[in-house]
Amino acid sequence: MSRRTIDLDDTLYQYLLDHSLREHAEQAALREATRTHPRGGMQISPEQGQFMSLLVKLIGARRTIEIGTFTGYSALTVALALPAGGKIVACDISDEYTSIGKPYWQRAGVTDKIELVIAPATKTLDARIAAGETGAYDFAFIDADKEGYDDYYERCLQLVRQGGLIAFDNTLWGGEVAKPANDDDTRALQALNDKLHRDERIDIAMLPIGDGLTLARKK
Repeated sequence: MSRRTIDLDDTLYQYLLDHSLREHAEQAALREATRTHPRGGMQISPEQGQFMSLLVKLIGARRTIEIGTFTGYSALTVALALPAGGKIVACDISDEYTSIGKPYWQRAGVTDKIELVIAPATKTLDARIAAGETGAYDFAFIDADKEGYDDYYERCLQLVRQGGLIAFDNTLWGGEVAKPANDDDTRALQALNDKLHRDERIDIAMLPIGDGLTLARKK
């Protein structure tokens, strides 16, 4: 029995991976390819990806949205969890980064499930709302510029159905959110965390997975 989340040292973290992680070969390969990328720290952890995969399956998701694709590990993870005919709209502004993941998507056989849109995410989300897709999505994952999180949240809250999930990455921000903020990203995340905690439109849980993962279920 424990009254708080257990601390993970390197040995226990490796035990966690060894006794839980189940990755497709292309997931592992893409994760390794991204590890040495100059901005490789932006990639989600494998245990977070596995947790998100389980969530997608638990809620029976068929249509999902991702804001911030980077090299494509999270998109690949969610796509593998979707049933035949499932779709993920992957929003990013970098063709350079996202092109890294495309061969892995193809070899994993999920290219037809991923609609990659290279454009500012607010523009993409607004277009989906204007097209009448309000309430048409089951799951959304937000992992992009921190100052944009609140704008992405409000749009995703429209697009996700009642009972659907929105997941936010980096909500613990290496512990910086619990300290006086010295930069705009930290201030944006602090404001978002405060807002989500008070927001009666959702049920919420903030989890110490990866760099902090907050789940918001639309009521």
